[in-house]
Amino acid sequence: MKHRGSNNDIDSDHIPVSKKPMLSAPGAAWDDPAAALASARHEFGEHGGVNMSIEASTTFTVMEPEIMRRIFTGELCPDRDFIYSRHFNPTVLNLGRQMAALEGTEAAYCTASGMAAISSVLMEMCSSGGHVVAPQTLYGGTHSLLTHFLPTVCNITTSFVDIMDHAAVGDAIVEGKTKVLYLESMSNPTMTVADVPKLSRIAHDKGVMVVVDNTLAPLVLSPARLGADVVVHSISKFISGGADIIAGAICGPAKLVNSMMDLHQGSLMFLGPTMNAKVAFELSERVPHLGLRMKEHGARASALATRLKKMGLSVIYPGLEDHPQHDLLKAMMNKDYGFGGIMCVDMETEERANQLMHLLQNYTQFGLMAVSLGYYETLMCCSGTSINSGMNDEEKALAGISPGLVRMSVGYTGTLEQRWGQLEKAISRMQEPGLFGKNSKCTERSMSVNRIS
Repeated sequence: MKHRGSNNDIDSDHIPVSKKPMLSAPGAAWDDPAAALASARHEFGEHGGVNMSIEASTTFTVMEPEIMRRIFTGELCPDRDFIYSRHFNPTVLNLGRQMAALEGTEAAYCTASGMAAISSVLMEMCSSGGHVVAPQTLYGGTHSLLTHFLPTVCNITTSFVDIMDHAAVGDAIVEGKTKVLYLESMSNPTMTVADVPKLSRIAHDKGVMVVVDNTLAPLVLSPARLGADVVVHSISKFISGGADIIAGAICGPAKLVNSMMDLHQGSLMFLGPTMNAKVAFELSERVPHLGLRMKEHGARASALATRLKKMGLSVIYPGLEDHPQHDLLKAMMNKDYGFGGIMCVDMETEERANQLMHLLQNYTQFGLMAVSLGYYETLMCCSGTSINSGMNDEEKALAGISPGLVRMSVGYTGTLEQRWGQLEKAISRMQEPGLFGKNSKCTERSMSVNRIS
């Protein structure tokens, strides 16, 4: 058994910061997230296996009574002196190292869900009376957290602004009160791309920290390298890729992560969002091939979006040259990973959106009607009545979420031509008169592809 707890582990600030970085930082040589991951520490199994062992224990022994006292006073290093798995776990630590390498941050902490990561960060960074500035267009769960839960329970308020209006962002920041500028690298679901470098400068000039949700664009964008302070993820999506695990991550400075882990004051300790070790093991086996998956997600989405656009449909995809932030994304993105795997098709009305999804799932087998994203099969939902249903009509209008907006997370199974044929067949079928019964408001004229623009 390894003896834990030497005098060399004591930190004078009484904060659990390792003398070595808790999680392997990419360093000056970092130029690509996949390359950084390949250069990160590889954890072998207990008996020399190529895969790490799962540390399933909830509690850990110490060799001497004095060691336990020193752990609880914050003198010892949390990545080497484990006490209880709600605080930290060796298997979860390894996944955190991978996430830190991917995002180019000093440290990362893996949580039980993406919302656990978001809520823990905001509650750590904003005390009662604190203020957040955020985009009008956000994932529905985050919007509800900022609109309802945090103001009511924590007295933390939020000002929602047009994130593309940089003057409005600056005006919304109240110096001395605003603690966080919260962004999505690509907005969910409208695919607005945030100018992370410029927005980070605006926030930092006023002493405000920048938190970016990079769930829709792992590997495509590296917000910390563009100026953000903290990057959060719903690992449940592209990083997992299997639609079978709920998980999240907080990537940022070691000082922040360690503060959140503080045994007596940290939000991660008391909110209890720690990831299960068995989940961390499974995810650590998927992260290494994330780059290959993201390239294929992006290639498929780009091809389908381009073809749909030529057919006359209203398509929102940042890889299209007419997307308002296409050039911005090209300037910020990591090369070779494409423009992301999410696109939207605006069918104008909820009825048309539902008809299209019905055909795509039940008639041509193109994809599945389901929320979430990043799965190897295509997932689709009408955003306004699903993931953003917590927003009222005015909020949806300000966010650019039309009643017929269909979000598609493009998968990579089958061949491109097979999937395109299924998509084209469904669109063609929608033009057939009376397809949905005599009471349908959808006529051949109203559903003409040439009119969907």
